[in-house]
Amino acid sequence: MNAEDIRVLLVDDHPVVRAGLRAVLEGFNNITVTAEAADGQEALEILADPAVSADVVVMDLQMGSGMDGIEATRRIKALNGPPVLVLTTYDTQADIVAALEAGATGYLLKDAPPESISQAVQDAAAGRPVLSPTVTAQLLKRVTAPATALSVREIEILQHLATGATNRQLAKALFISEATVKTHLIHIYDKLGVDNRTAAIDRARTNRIL
Repeated sequence: MNAEDIRVLLVDDHPVVRAGLRAVLEGFNNITVTAEAADGQEALEILADPAVSADVVVMDLQMGSGMDGIEATRRIKALNGPPVLVLTTYDTQADIVAALEAGATGYLLKDAPPESISQAVQDAAAGRPVLSPTVTAQLLKRVTAPATALSVREIEILQHLATGATNRQLAKALFISEATVKTHLIHIYDKLGVDNRTAAIDRARTNRIL
């Protein structure tokens, strides 16, 4: 490994995916994968090891029963760890907003060309924000139509709605009153142009919010 190499920690629950990403990244002269993790908890343990160095964490979002990428990103950020570049198949507003809120430096989709992934790693290592065109388009929807854009809390409520949660269950899970849940639902329905839960979930999925 050269002194100027960008050192990468790969975090993905699929060994085959990690192997493929390693091959792609190490096909570029200035990138070296120094460690791999199968979930967020393992990534945190690796980063806590002084024998391991990483300039960028390339992070998936969903990792089976292990700690997910959102929580891992939040903890890495809190510990002033290396920049996190999310590399995933998920392109909904819910995932994008959650990752960026957690502190991710970049968000890229796995179908990106190898050159784009390499450039994203280099940009993330330099502290430059990285967003794929699809992700940028989703965020622009929120910016260009703020009156109808769902807040982070409203997206969170929609995610719970999609599981079939009742108002009481929503209130308990989010530590708010049932009256507050009802108020949020009114705003959600109004923004999505619907009048019931099922329609709200369908519209949110159609619009790539969920």
